[in-house]
Amino acid sequence: MAYTYTTLKTAIQDYVQSTETTFVSQLPRFILNAEERILKECQLDVFRKSSQGTASTGNAYLQKPSDFLSQNSLSVINSSSKEFLLYKQVTMLQDFTANPATTGVPKYYGDWDESTFLLAPTPNDSFTMELHYFYRPDSITTVASGTTWLGDNAELALLYGSLVEAYTFMKGEPDILKQYTDRFLESIQWLKNLGEGKQTRDQYRYDRVRKDVV
Repeated sequence: MAYTYTTLKTAIQDYVQSTETTFVSQLPRFILNAEERILKECQLDVFRKSSQGTASTGNAYLQKPSDFLSQNSLSVINSSSKEFLLYKQVTMLQDFTANPATTGVPKYYGDWDESTFLLAPTPNDSFTMELHYFYRPDSITTVASGTTWLGDNAELALLYGSLVEAYTFMKGEPDILKQYTDRFLESIQWLKNLGEGKQTRDQYRYDRVRKDVV
């Protein structure tokens, strides 16, 4: 069954049989943590988008979108081409740009912090950058409708992920916690298989179209 925010909170309380005030106040945190874990462990195409920004002359830092979760690709868009940057560790990029005078068309990028990419070399001009990335959708705890894709399509992962958080908070019995953890991991694997299956079908369709065209 699909979950709304209200029915999910009720289900968590029913499973652990607790209506204690402090516990109830932590329900949004349990759910948020479960959502975050699902999104980081399952990169689903439904949470994939692209965004364009500008890399400025002499500025090696590029702001990430506010809903950024993880990158898929970053490219420089020129008038006639698109050049993909290679992802590297920041330490390598700092070695590459040890000389501040080293500038050019960016070839590499890395995570400087949670909200910023580091580019190398430092841009010698203004460049249009295109980022393909996985984004963090609005939480079921905050959307006005109380419904989200995860609540409708990944309800077991959301439920058991929340139960793992809740039962850990309660310092519950280890065997029960293991049951919740195992069910959560099973649900995560199902989601991963779902994503991989869709990608395989999409690739099959693409290959068939190419074959028919050729």
